[in-house]
Amino acid sequence: MFTSDEKRLARAALDDALLAAFFALFGGVYELFSHAVYSYWMIYAFAVPLVGGVIPTVILLLRQKLPPVRSLMLWHFGLVTLTVGAVMQGVVAIYGSTNRLIAVYPVAGGLLLLAGAVTFLRAKRSNAQ
Repeated sequence: MFTSDEKRLARAALDDALLAAFFALFGGVYELFSHAVYSYWMIYAFAVPLVGGVIPTVILLLRQKLPPVRSLMLWHFGLVTLTVGAVMQGVVAIYGSTNRLIAVYPVAGGLLLLAGAVTFLRAKRSNAQ
């Protein structure tokens, strides 16, 4: 039987899988109606929550390395920020324009991922002592 922490981690993996499926569907529909103008950012936006969320979360679940809630939330906020940034980059590319504000998404997403990883490692180190 799962503990509440394992349920939370399994729910996070399911949420990431649903997010990846949504953005795969969204990217496909958007590309369908983009009048033959394609953007790899839009097509592959689903890969961020899939590779950055589902796979590591399932590995942590199988190894029973349960992260604290704070690090899990920071990590997932970073993934969502990177995913939305990829979609926005795709929208801007399909529109045929550029925007300097798109550069904010990878920076903010990277900082959130880093904060999630640091809090996970701190909790792991404090539990080992």
